[in-house]
Amino acid sequence: MDVVIRRGTVFDGQSDDPREADIGISDGIITRIGDVPERGLEEIDARGMIVTPGFVDIHTHYDGQAIWSERLAPSSANGVTTAVMGSCGVGFAPCRREDRELLQAVTEGVEDIPEVVLAKGLAWDWESYPEYLDALASRQHDIDIASLFPHMPLRVYAMGKRGADREPATAADLAKMYELTREAVAAGALGVSTTQLFTHRTRDGDQVPTFGVAEQELHVIASALKDAGGGIWQASAIVDMASAAAADDLEMFNRVVASGGASGTFTLGQINWRQMLDRVAEMNAAGNTITAQVYPRRFGLYVNFDLTIHPFCLCPSFRAIAQLPMDDKLALLRNPEFKAKLLAEEPVDIGQPFHLIGRNFDRMYPVEAVQDYEPSADKSIAAMAQARGVDPLALAYDMLLENDGQAMFFLQYTNYEDRSLDFMPELLRDPHTVIGLADGGAHYGMISDATYPTFLLSYWTRDRAGERLGLGEAIRMLSAAPAETARLGDRGRIAPGYKADINVIDYGRLGLGTPRVVRDLPAGGKRIDQPTSGYAATLVSGQIIRRNDEATSALPGQLIRGSRRAPT
Repeated sequence: MDVVIRRGTVFDGQSDDPREADIGISDGIITRIGDVPERGLEEIDARGMIVTPGFVDIHTHYDGQAIWSERLAPSSANGVTTAVMGSCGVGFAPCRREDRELLQAVTEGVEDIPEVVLAKGLAWDWESYPEYLDALASRQHDIDIASLFPHMPLRVYAMGKRGADREPATAADLAKMYELTREAVAAGALGVSTTQLFTHRTRDGDQVPTFGVAEQELHVIASALKDAGGGIWQASAIVDMASAAAADDLEMFNRVVASGGASGTFTLGQINWRQMLDRVAEMNAAGNTITAQVYPRRFGLYVNFDLTIHPFCLCPSFRAIAQLPMDDKLALLRNPEFKAKLLAEEPVDIGQPFHLIGRNFDRMYPVEAVQDYEPSADKSIAAMAQARGVDPLALAYDMLLENDGQAMFFLQYTNYEDRSLDFMPELLRDPHTVIGLADGGAHYGMISDATYPTFLLSYWTRDRAGERLGLGEAIRMLSAAPAETARLGDRGRIAPGYKADINVIDYGRLGLGTPRVVRDLPAGGKRIDQPTSGYAATLVSGQIIRRNDEATSALPGQLIRGSRRAPT
């Protein structure tokens, strides 16, 4: 026996009821649950702790990070043992040499990964998508990764500049996309991803190559997916919840999924969620398999003078100093004359929708050492300024300078329309939803959403004052449910024959720390890090990749090519 986990409280990812048991692991597979008399080469004492399947994150953007880094943090620090990337139609293959800068510009705009980070971090030792998968497979990683075939590079590769300029595809273009999609699925893509979301823009503020494409193009790609053996069709978002045409968008999504014989999954926020899911239920009853990807807390952005979004990020004087080291920026920001200049300047529009909400003080809240994830209206910057009789812009300026410029705000975007998460349990429990949208590996200067597994288990099952989730059902939402959505049937459960991806968690100690800015990306690029605690051990294929919240030297992660069946 390679590993034995002793006397933990085991949640198998299916049942809500745990049991105390040993778990025996050999050759990366769970072989026994119950009493295991044999000694393991590695023994883990799990008494007083919960034992869960490894978590499966079906919506990440580690396409670049998986090239330049062995560790897919923050996901792997939050119990995730499998990450699906290539989401939202964004990726780096297929790609000709002359199109690399274009794809980097798209990624910088859509995913907030600076071009300098991509230029330093991407090896570009591939052109085709199969070659890109080979490049991933040749590198070591801490967790398993799988990839969706992204629509944007596919379109640019098939059409060149015409594709980037969103011109209609010709018959020859469509034939090329069909063949490339079949090739990608044969090489191991789990499926195809696309986007028509209006907020997805390039670095220069232009709409991305897939915005507004004809439905025929989507059907051709979906038919290639079907002819190559099937898979997932992921859209973020054909369904635009804020649009008056949302119902029409959903109907088109349904038609495309049906024509591809695919498992469809799309982005869903709070707006119109009940009506959307009622229609999805009807679609599934008629024979489709569609899930809505939902996020278990507020959607929003962290705000700080060293991050992408803040109240002055569009002011010409700040844009002129934005790339300076933080200490140099602070010296200028503390200068009364520079402060007066910034407070008087009008923001400019650079074509990036998220930047434009940087002064929404009614939905902006201070980030405290212990975060309040459901703050009341009186805690907003606008309310604080009104109570003090001061300008909210000036108050925000002064507060962001506190703690040597490390102070942060949280800018609410959606999923908190009534300043309450009371709707969330019904959304999460709906049979047609699955948790996703973590965006790990992207939006480095805006979010830290890949911490959601730790949040779900600590806040929704233990700390929340209102209605909570059961621990067993929350674990199922993180493991078996997303594994099923991703067609990865060999993981997400603790049962004999399943892959030995396992978390041993000190539930009482489980939690998230205060977000902070760190610079550990290529070329000194920055990202938001929210420390986690409570993970006594995380195992991938029976090897311990993290112990007591620290990474080990083990790198057993593998590239997953294609779907996986459940063990018999």
